[in-house]
Amino acid sequence: MMTFGGQSFSIGFNPVFGPETILALSCLGLLLLLYSLWTVKQGWLWRGLAAMVLLIVLLRPSLLEEERNPVKDSVLVVLDQSASQNFGDRASIAADTYAHVMQELERNNNLDLQTLQIPQDGSLSSETRLFSSIDQALSTTPPSRRAGLIIISDGQIHDVPDHAMGRDTLFGPVHHLVTGHHDEKDRRLHILQAPSYGITGQDITIKYRIDDTSNINTGDAALTFKQPSQKPRVFQVQTNKDLSITVPVHHAGENIYELNVQSVPDELTTINNKAALRVNGVRERLKVLLVSGQPHAGGRMWRDLLTSDPNVDLVHFTILRQPEKLDNTPQNELALIAFPFRELFEVKLYDFDLVIFDRYRLYDILPDFYFKNIADYVREGGAFLQAAGPDYASEDSIFYTDLAGILPGIPTGKIHNEAFKPALSEIGKSHPVTASLVWDNMRAAGRTDPQWGPWLRHIGVEYRQGDILMTGPDKRPLLILNRINEGRVAQLASDHIWLWARGYKGGGPHSELLRRIVHWLMKEPELDELALEITVENRRITIKSRDRQNQDQNITMTKPDGEALTLPLKAQENGSFQTQYHAETQGVYSFENDHGDIRYAIIGDLNAPEFSAVTATDDKLSPLVSASGGSVQWIAEQGMPDIRTAGPNRRHYGWQGWIGLRQNNAYTVEGLKQKPLLPGWAMLLLVLGTLCLAWWQEGRSKNQ
Repeated sequence: MMTFGGQSFSIGFNPVFGPETILALSCLGLLLLLYSLWTVKQGWLWRGLAAMVLLIVLLRPSLLEEERNPVKDSVLVVLDQSASQNFGDRASIAADTYAHVMQELERNNNLDLQTLQIPQDGSLSSETRLFSSIDQALSTTPPSRRAGLIIISDGQIHDVPDHAMGRDTLFGPVHHLVTGHHDEKDRRLHILQAPSYGITGQDITIKYRIDDTSNINTGDAALTFKQPSQKPRVFQVQTNKDLSITVPVHHAGENIYELNVQSVPDELTTINNKAALRVNGVRERLKVLLVSGQPHAGGRMWRDLLTSDPNVDLVHFTILRQPEKLDNTPQNELALIAFPFRELFEVKLYDFDLVIFDRYRLYDILPDFYFKNIADYVREGGAFLQAAGPDYASEDSIFYTDLAGILPGIPTGKIHNEAFKPALSEIGKSHPVTASLVWDNMRAAGRTDPQWGPWLRHIGVEYRQGDILMTGPDKRPLLILNRINEGRVAQLASDHIWLWARGYKGGGPHSELLRRIVHWLMKEPELDELALEITVENRRITIKSRDRQNQDQNITMTKPDGEALTLPLKAQENGSFQTQYHAETQGVYSFENDHGDIRYAIIGDLNAPEFSAVTATDDKLSPLVSASGGSVQWIAEQGMPDIRTAGPNRRHYGWQGWIGLRQNNAYTVEGLKQKPLLPGWAMLLLVLGTLCLAWWQEGRSKNQ
């Protein structure tokens, strides 16, 4: 085959007879030639030449002419734009390298240039996956046209093919242009193991490791442990070693912990120096003391409600016989249990998570100092719920004890025996205890006002402190919640919530309301009206507060890189305060309000692979680079490379800092022409000429 200026010439054959006939004639000619050699001994060479010419004529040789169109080779340039490319001066190195490579390649008119800038979501991507996009980009380019692959990256790529493809790789020579430095320093906190849940009041163990790639071999680092509403704890721990820390689970629901390790000088980034953990707190058993002052219709409701939860240990006492009541029943025939007031209110009071007084009045059963014990128990972190009945408005009210210091409502002495529908106050419409309660009820009924039944008795109380969530007739206080030092108190100014349980005139959400009150008393974070509420939707973080006492609220936000910003909250129509922030990078964002309450928002994966290792490396791509015949260039240290083209069997890099692309010489065939090698008359003359020459040579040999 010969090629001249875009045209290729080759010789083909179009036999007169089929292959079997040609083969048979060839064998016959060979036998006759051998016979002549055996008998005549002379002229066999010329006879063989004549037979060969005849055979060639029968094969009818032709000249094939191809019209070829050269095709450009394709080169793919990939720019890594992941979050790790923003560390140090990598972004500027990558931009300069990309501009240089594009300028070099655009000078070559024989190259088809393709580019990829991935990932598309940039700094919010949890890992760097380049090769899935590379495969898709090259899917329309045949391997015969691929001149090479140039990757501009720090080398932290998470989808590199596991196997080396050899020099015949489908990518062509792969060149890795590294944007980082060899001497980068980084200290990283890595969570090895952490439980997803824990028992409240007990400890859990978190296993972690601090990897330190810096040259500072001090052997230890300062680790700070933080938990919302708790003082930070600082430890000195060793680096490059598996460690563990024991932390408490303070409350039920979501518990968030933050671990932050001290940075090193000139560290590449501090974004991976901290980690946040979510642990769901589960109460092992909830111990409740319920004291009913007398049997009444609502007593069974309290008992059924509390015993329906298998996680509740209920101790229930009902005063069935008043001490001053006299009858003729002998004492030895009474089947009543003596009220163990010393055991309950002195010895084991602090074992209870919640104390409930339901229609309790002073019976001269409890000495006055036991009421002081209850008040102290609340101030030190306990929970107290009072369901008031007519007793609270009498002279025997428990308000006239040391409990007066913790009760949020003062009895007025009035009892309103009239039907009324409980309503939510303005605070109650936004308070987490009652807000969703009313809206769920309204949505279910398809109405704009709650559809629940009335109560028939309200105990008059004068508001003193706390939050009024529900009101009775004439907007008098019905449900009041209050914080007392470390503890909490709830007061319900009616003993008729049991009407909802019986379904009276439609009933109401009694179990949900009481459950939420109890959970608020137990300090569930989801029901804390002063806590920040953080919601995340894609990159948008919404910060909301229901703290009505502070009209000018500023939230301190700490970004993953440690930068602190102040975000003012704006008042909303529903009485809450909120603002929004558009996250620029992934990681852990912390938010702290004026009360010292801290909440977290996690953008991206909790422990994203993108930040598991951030120092620049060529180790991950080295097998593929070496197998493809490409090279690794550290741009900051070796400078910008020249780009050349070389044949398939040539080396595609040089020690002088150049990188090469494979020259494939690919083409497409535009047309094909077939012409006889010689005209028919020339073929006939050639056959006759060789026969005559053979006859003449044979006759000449005989005369000699």
